[in-house]
This record gives sequence, structure tokens and C-alpha cells, in this order.
Amino acid sequence: MSEQPTRPYRTELSPISFLRRSASVFPDRTAVVHGERRYTYRQLEDRVDRLVRALHAAGLEPGDRVAFLSPNTPPMLEAHYGVPAAGGVLVAVNTRLNSEEVGYILGHSGARFLFVDAELEPVTEPLDLSGLTVVRIDDAGAAGDPYEDLLEAAGARPPGEPLPEAWLDDEEATISINYTSGTTGRPKGVMYTHRGCYLNALGEVITTSMTNDCVYLWTLPMFHCNGWCFTWAVTAVAGRHVCLRKVDPARIWELLEGEGVTHFNGAPTVHIGVVNDPAAHRLDQAVTVTVAGAPPSPTLLGQLGELNFKAVHVYGLTETYGPYTVCDWHDGWDSLPADERARLLSRQGQANVIADPVRVVTEDMADVPRDGATLGEVAMRGNDVMKGYYDQPDATDEAFRGGWFHSGDIGVMHPDGAIELRDRKKDIIISGGENISTIEVEQAVARHPAVLECAVVAVPDEKWGERPKAFVSLKPGASATAEEIVAFCREHLAGFKCPAAVEFTELPKTSTGKVQKFVLRDKEWSGRDRRIN
Repeated sequence: MSEQPTRPYRTELSPISFLRRSASVFPDRTAVVHGERRYTYRQLEDRVDRLVRALHAAGLEPGDRVAFLSPNTPPMLEAHYGVPAAGGVLVAVNTRLNSEEVGYILGHSGARFLFVDAELEPVTEPLDLSGLTVVRIDDAGAAGDPYEDLLEAAGARPPGEPLPEAWLDDEEATISINYTSGTTGRPKGVMYTHRGCYLNALGEVITTSMTNDCVYLWTLPMFHCNGWCFTWAVTAVAGRHVCLRKVDPARIWELLEGEGVTHFNGAPTVHIGVVNDPAAHRLDQAVTVTVAGAPPSPTLLGQLGELNFKAVHVYGLTETYGPYTVCDWHDGWDSLPADERARLLSRQGQANVIADPVRVVTEDMADVPRDGATLGEVAMRGNDVMKGYYDQPDATDEAFRGGWFHSGDIGVMHPDGAIELRDRKKDIIISGGENISTIEVEQAVARHPAVLECAVVAVPDEKWGERPKAFVSLKPGASATAEEIVAFCREHLAGFKCPAAVEFTELPKTSTGKVQKFVLRDKEWSGRDRRIN
């Protein structure tokens, strides 16, 4: 038997290479916009190399964790290249967490460095940071800003000096640790690899049809799944990153036309704010908007289409590098009525181009029938599924039982192979022995013309065990009574699925726009068992 030939050279896949290429091919193209500041790709590469030199000078060793607590600013973007190029592991921390939660992440991850935006410094003040090298970011972009002074002192990479990331000899090395929301306990640290981020970034380029005239607005937090890997995807096509410190619908409308934005992403609540802003109007040129984080209602998808936003509906989790599935547009959908198109687009679809096909499985890992009705758990595996949970082997083994990642999401498989979520396991309402999907009820409530957004949870019921309750936020200037909303739902749902009660309130949300249903549920079940016999 002849010996198999070996390849003389193989490049380990890393998204750092996207910056190297764009800086080489398009050095004078605008890479980053932040207020009045603009950096070219040549300048962005220089700033990243200075960050690498600064980290090395401060004693960073391969594998050291470097935490960043920052909004969507240039330093946060630069961290996605500088930290891994230096051999470190990026820990991008949720900016909405409290001091105890931030302290837990810093301790659990074993971070040796902390870069913190001045606006968020009060969160870290109660913490013992004596074991960390701490760098303040004033976000001034000029001398006197400690971060800028650090880059200036580090100096530029001398001509001919090897690229710092030459250390990378294993594309499966950890590039970042992203912590889950931790709504049912301590957050878990999800490990991403260089290879996974490289491939997922390219998958996002394909999914959202980005080209090198892309202008991407940072409405999605960069700390969330590394911005769904768009921190690297935009750079891969030499697009323009438009930074945004906070989500402000009025400011978003200014930037849409002022910067010629072509793409932005967010949870449904972000898009709800945009389409309902007083400045909202139909755009002359279509803007691609990716929707994920919670199932969007057909109502929202229809509103986006009316304003010339091209909605791309994706689904995933922190454990899947962000988006894993995409609801691709199919031949023949253009000729369908608008409400039918929106209904089809509200499904979660199938795996994206770099992912393995997604499954919906029973407890014994059998595939459910493709009938659009039989419930099962959504399971995934492949290129864009996490390496595992950092320092939590038992949790990793449980998540990957049977060789597949178990999402905890309940869904169905349609005859055409598309999946559709019906609920989280913990959110399914069991009323008198009947399963009720909170998503189905929410979509019915959202169709009411006065409703801005809503959430539905199970509440105790002496007769049925539990019933749905809708928490509703109304559009500015709109009015509706609870009785009117329930009556409206009865026109679209079976009676047992209709809300037993409606409460008008502001919905509690995470920093990424997900409604915190556990807050609503815990209030309703306080002092009672989860089930009533």
C-alpha cells in the first residue's frame, strides 16, 4: 500500500486573517466609523498590532483570558483581533450585568486583564481587581484616553516583523469565552474556536449577502456571541463598521441614510422599536436586517417589508456561535399574499451553509415526523457548535448527550424540512393536559393593531393547573382593554389557548432584547408550586 501524500503546508483557519487581507487589499477604505472618528483598514490593522504589542509588554501569555467590558466602540472591535492575535482568549462581558455577575465571570474565566469603558467603571468599583491588569477606556480616541495612550506607547509593528498570530498551530484553539445569560443559575462559559468563528463569519456573509460595499450598523452588542461573528464577517468583505454605543431608534434612522447603512441585526424588540419610531418611513434602497434572539411575529416581519427592510430570519444560541439556522427565501414565495409570506418567513428554517442539518428529536433521539405538529427538541452539531463549557465538564457532557447539542428549544419539523420553534421546554404551558405554545399565543396578540409587543407565560389556575397570561406593551398613543385583546385572540385561536388575563406593562428584557419571561413567571408563581393538582 502506497503511503498517502501529505500536504506540505496548511493554514490554520482564524478570523484574524480577514483583517490582514482587507488591510492589504483595501488599505485606504474606511473600516470603522464612530461619531466623528473614521479609521481606514490600514489604521485598524495598526491599532490592532499596537494592542498586541501592549498585551505582550504587559505580560500576556498564550491562553490568558482578556476581559472587555465595553459598548460597541472601536476598542471593543479591535479586541476581537488584538486579543487572539496576541495569543489570548477574549472574554467579552455583558454590559448590562451587575457587579456580582461581572465579578463571577472575571473569577470563573480566570481573566488576567480587564479593559473597561469609563461609563461602566461603577460596575467594577465594588470588585477586588488587585489580581488583574486594568485599563480604562474613555472612548475619546485621543491622547489622555488611557486606552489610546496604551496603544501609542506600544508603538507600531516594525516593517518585516512577523505577524504576531504566527503562534497559532491549532485552529481548534479557544478564541473566546462567551457567557450565557444565566437565567436559571450561574452563567456558563461557552468556548469558541478560531476555526468555528472563521467558518461562521463566512456563513453570515453568505446568509446576509454582504459584499465589499457593505455598511454594517452595530445595533447588536459585540459582547453577544461576539456580535454573532459579524465582528469578523464585516471585515471579511472589507465592509464598514458603524459603531453605536446604545440602541436608539431615532439615531438608527439618522445613520441609515447618513452613512448609507446596508445591514444591521437585532432581536425582534430592536426591530419593533425601529419600525414604530416617529422617523420611520419606507426606504428608497432595501436594507438587510437579520432577526433573531426570539421568534419574530409575522406581524413584525410584514411591517419590516413595508418599510423596505429585507428581513433575514435566523435562529441559534450562544452555544452555536449565534445564528445556526436560516429561513431561506424560496421560489414561489414572491407570488404569495403578504401575510402568507410573513408566516412562512417566521419559521426558523434549516441549517445555514456551513452547519450540519438541524434535527427535531424525541427523548430517545429519534427524529419526529415531518408533519408540522409533533413536538421534539431541537438538536445540532457541526462546525458552528461550541467546543464546550469552560471548566464545566459535567454540563458539557449533559449538553452533548447522544453526540448532539441539545438546545432546550421545542419545535416541529415541517414537510419541507423547515423547523419551527414552539417554545422553550420551560415555557410550554400545560393546561388541562393540553400543550399550549406561548409563541403561538404571542403571535396572535401581536396582530392586534394597538399592541407594540407582548410576552405570554403560564399562570396558576385551580381548575386547569395553568393558563396563559399575556403581558402587553401598547404602541404610543394607542389604547385597548384586556377584554378587547382577549376577544381579538378568540378570532384567531382555539378558546383554551386564549389568554386568561392580560396585564399592560413594560416588559423586562436582557441587554440583547430578549424578554425575561422568568421575571414575569416568578412573580405569578411566587409562593405556589409550579403545578396545581
